[in-house]
Amino acid sequence: MANATFWDKAAKKYAASKIADMGGYEETLARTRSFLHAEDHLLEIGCGTGSTALKLAPSVRRMTATDISGGMLAIANEKLQNTDLTNLNFVRTEATNAIEGAPFDAVCAFSLLHLLDDLDAGLAHFHSLLKPGGMLITKTACLRDMSFAMGPLVKVMQWIGKAPHVSIFNAQELEAAFLKAGFELVETGYHGKTRSTRFIAARRK
Repeated sequence: MANATFWDKAAKKYAASKIADMGGYEETLARTRSFLHAEDHLLEIGCGTGSTALKLAPSVRRMTATDISGGMLAIANEKLQNTDLTNLNFVRTEATNAIEGAPFDAVCAFSLLHLLDDLDAGLAHFHSLLKPGGMLITKTACLRDMSFAMGPLVKVMQWIGKAPHVSIFNAQELEAAFLKAGFELVETGYHGKTRSTRFIAARRK
């Protein structure tokens, strides 16, 4: 699986890291919940160690959360065992694979789109996973909005094994990709302190 080894190695450090902007994270959770319904089957793609899935699962009937990293999911399942949740299932698979349970009422992908090998193909796949009218809810690092030096810096970090594949685009380019994939933009914006990580909630036409 692409990048699985990188994320397996990073899993314990990732799990131990603190959220840099808790206010922004809580705002993203609140805006995400506003698009969910009690009878929904929700899919999260790229769930990492499961922290967000555990917070969103109580808002829906059923939730499936996926990641390419077995190391990440091992930690996620440990967290799940310490809860009373019975409607959440973690699955190891790549972001662009078919997923049992489709089509879904809503799909979430946080801090993921810039990690896809092909953004257009990824968004088209996510579109296919949704019911007509279903919501794709994302929050994505737009590295081109950060600094002109970000591209070369990422290349150096990849060369020394400190970064996975990363696609570099700005918020305008990201939103254009959503439209190209057949989505209607419902809500866009920034949460918390950063102005380079774009929240997008989009509806499948």
